[in-house]
Amino acid sequence: MLDESVFAELVGRALRRGGDFADVFCEHRRTLSYRLQDGRIHDASYGVTLGVGVRVVVGESAGYAYSDDLGDDALKATADAASLIARSAPAGQAGCSALRAEGVASLYHRDPAESVNPERYVALLDRADATARRCDSRVVAVNAQVVDDVQDVWIATSEGRFVFDRRPLVTLGVQVVASDKKERGSGYVGDGGRTSIDYFDRETPEALASEAARIATVNLIASPAPAGEMEMIVGAGGGGVLLHEAVGHGLESDFNRRGTSLYSGRVGEPVASDLVTIYDDGNLEQERGSLNVDDEGVPGQHKVLVENGVLRGYMQDRLNARLMGVESTGSGRRQSFRFAPQPRMCNTYMPDGESCFEEILASTRRGIYAKSFAGGQVEISKGDFVFMVGEGYLVENGRITAPVRNATIIGNGPDAMRKVVAVGSDSRLARRHYTCGKGGQYVPVGVGMPTVKISSITVGGTQHG
Repeated sequence: MLDESVFAELVGRALRRGGDFADVFCEHRRTLSYRLQDGRIHDASYGVTLGVGVRVVVGESAGYAYSDDLGDDALKATADAASLIARSAPAGQAGCSALRAEGVASLYHRDPAESVNPERYVALLDRADATARRCDSRVVAVNAQVVDDVQDVWIATSEGRFVFDRRPLVTLGVQVVASDKKERGSGYVGDGGRTSIDYFDRETPEALASEAARIATVNLIASPAPAGEMEMIVGAGGGGVLLHEAVGHGLESDFNRRGTSLYSGRVGEPVASDLVTIYDDGNLEQERGSLNVDDEGVPGQHKVLVENGVLRGYMQDRLNARLMGVESTGSGRRQSFRFAPQPRMCNTYMPDGESCFEEILASTRRGIYAKSFAGGQVEISKGDFVFMVGEGYLVENGRITAPVRNATIIGNGPDAMRKVVAVGSDSRLARRHYTCGKGGQYVPVGVGMPTVKISSITVGGTQHG
C-alpha cells in the first residue's frame, strides 16, 4: 500500500531522537462473515482494517503510535509520537540500515487472487443446519458461522529487513442445542486454518454438524459430574487447550523476564514428568497459529519448550529476547496495527508418547475422561487453572461408563504436568478455531496433544461421590 521509500523514511524519523531499534507495521485486512441462526442468515458483514503502527524501543521501554490515516502528515506525526520515548530515556543511536526486501516461504494454501461467490458461504451454513436437524429429533437450535479473512502485512525494521506476508484464515463453526423438554445439551465443533474455502470440500459442513449434534445429544443425557480427587484422561487434540493455558502462557518470555511466572529462571531444570515434551511451532502448513513471519518480520520457528520434563526455553519476541540475551523465536504477535507486539504462542502441542488409548483406559480405576474442554483460565504467577469440560465421561475399572456434564477441572499447571503418568501415541492438532487472549489482544492459535493420563486432579461437579 505504501512505497518502500515511505517505510524507510518512517523508520529513520522514528529513530531521530535515538533508540535501540524501531519498526513499522502496516496492515490491510479484509474480513467477510456470515452467521446462520434459526434456519436463516441472521447477519452478514464485510469489514476492512487499514493502518500503520510505529514502534521505538529504548532499553526496557517502547514507544508505540498508530494511525488509520495513511496521509503523509499523519504518518510523520505517528513516527514522531513513537520517537518521544527516547526523549526522557535516550539510548545510543541505532543504525538505520537501508531496507532490503526479503522473500518468505509460504505455509499457506490459498490463491491470492481468489474471489468467492457469496452464495457459496451461505450454502455451507445451510448444509450444516440441515444436517444437524436430521441427526436427531431432539435438536432444537443450530447456530453456524463462516469467517473468511485475508490479512496483508508489510514490516520494516531499522536493521533493514522489509517483508510482506499475505495471511489467509478461514473458519466454519457449528453449535447445536438438543432438548428433551427437561434438559438441554449443547455441542460445538469448528474447523479451518490458513487456507481457502475449498478446505470445506474435504472437511465438510455435514461432518462438523454431525459431530456437534452428537456432542449435544451426549450432553443432553449426561449425569451430573461427581466431585472430588480422581484420575483424569485428557483427550487427544482438543485436550491441548489444557496445555496451552496451564503451561504455555507461563513460558512466554515477558512473564519470565519480569519474574512473574513459576517458570522464571528455571531453564535446564525439571518442570514436569519425564514423559512430557512440549513444542510450539509457527511453521506448520495451514495451521491456524502458523505464520510465514511473525509480526516483527521474524520467520516462524519450531520451539522446544520442554523436553522429557526439562525446561529448554521460552517463547521470545524481539524486545524480551534482546533483554534476555537470546534470539527471537518468531513469537512476536499482535492483534492488529493498533497494538504493539508481545510474545505469544502459535501452535502449542505435545508429541506422541508410547501408550495406546486402550492401555491408558484400562489402567484407570476411577476417573474422568475429558474428551474436550469448553474453556478455561489460568493465573500465570501461580499456575492455578480452572477448566470446563465440554464433553466428559466417567471411567470406572478401566471402562467408560457414562457421560457427565457440568464438570470443572481445578489444578495447578506444573503440578499437573508432574503427575503425567502416561502419554498416548495418538497426538494430533485440534482443527478448531481457537483464539487466545492476552493483554487485551486476541490472536488465532493452534493446540494439540495425544491422550494423556494425569494421576490425580480435582474435579468440581454437582454430585458428590
